[in-house]
Amino acid sequence: MKALLLENIHPDAEQLLLDRGFEVETRKGALDGEDLIEAVADVNLLGIRSKTQVTAEVLAQAPNLLAVGAFCIGTNQIDLGAAAERGIAVFNAPFSNTRSVVELAIAEIIAMARHLTDKNAALHNGVWDKSAKGAHEVRGRTLGIVGYGNIGSQLSVVAEALGMQVYFYDIADKLALGNARRCGSLDELLQTAETVSLHVDGRAGNAGMFGAEQFAAMRPRSLFLNLCRGFVVDHEALRENLLSGHIAGAAVDVFPEEPKVAGDPFVSSLQGIPNVILTPHVGGSTEEAQTDIGQYVAGKLRDYVADANTTMSVNLPQVQVHERTARARIVHIHQNVPGVLATANGVLADYGANIEGQTLSTRGNLGVVVTDVGSDLSDELTDKLRQLPETVSLRVITADSAS
Repeated sequence: MKALLLENIHPDAEQLLLDRGFEVETRKGALDGEDLIEAVADVNLLGIRSKTQVTAEVLAQAPNLLAVGAFCIGTNQIDLGAAAERGIAVFNAPFSNTRSVVELAIAEIIAMARHLTDKNAALHNGVWDKSAKGAHEVRGRTLGIVGYGNIGSQLSVVAEALGMQVYFYDIADKLALGNARRCGSLDELLQTAETVSLHVDGRAGNAGMFGAEQFAAMRPRSLFLNLCRGFVVDHEALRENLLSGHIAGAAVDVFPEEPKVAGDPFVSSLQGIPNVILTPHVGGSTEEAQTDIGQYVAGKLRDYVADANTTMSVNLPQVQVHERTARARIVHIHQNVPGVLATANGVLADYGANIEGQTLSTRGNLGVVVTDVGSDLSDELTDKLRQLPETVSLRVITADSAS
């Protein structure tokens, strides 16, 4: 079994897969287009972060691919539907770097409120600017959080512990934590908060959601943070509002276009503006977070290959299986239509295969049935199952193989 890990994924992920007998290739940068297609041609597991685009075309050229691991929170860089149609499981790390992003957001809110970047630059240039002008405590000030998911909700808790008044807006119905208050619209939040922090996901509908109209609706001299997705914000509109003074400071960790490899040139219209903190997409890049992500996602990939456990898969039905003790385990991913299970079990019965355990789960148009069989399986039997018109993919797991 071969695994390809791109984008400088933590070494713990490589070691975990090596320990389970995988042949692992690692690369520091992202791949795209023909380079990616060539690299995944004979790969069983693919690990990426945020820059590698796993399109339907790429998936079509990877006949042996069983699963993709996104070693990050977002999965918008993967065509989840196309992966599901081919029976390819996708896993991510929805919680592992939450705290890291939150701590960076808090640090940047305080740094902007105190103009620390300007004070730092002045001292490096030999200027002693000891003054309280424009510097504020965050205690008692209002924070507006756009997107109240895993990161937004934890930011809410930490900010409130610092004495901030928290408001949030989310298109989904989310439970407010602590004393946070839900806003009925984005405009309501923008008119209320003195600091606005974006934490929305990477769905296509969020592209360009924050532009000139939204900046104009913010309170004068507000602070702005974006630590979610670069394409969400119109950077030219942000620049204009920073230069006019309407926005007093900004912290940006993500950009519409980012270099693929560390050390590549970076250009942004936000460079050189006072009280603007620019960081190279490092919100979740702490040693603790990357270690946890590496172990978590690699563990999900390992368990899927070894036991067909799809728990926490973002695109396949959730099947939590017990430890495999039978002679063989059949993993049958199929179209979710009536009668498939009965037909498949009929094939097993025709060939005298004794079912020792079976788990079925469905989700949308797909179903996954995991069947433990107490006898060897002939090629003729498995071919019959593969040839069923509803079959998306079929895999047999034995003690010494995962074919």
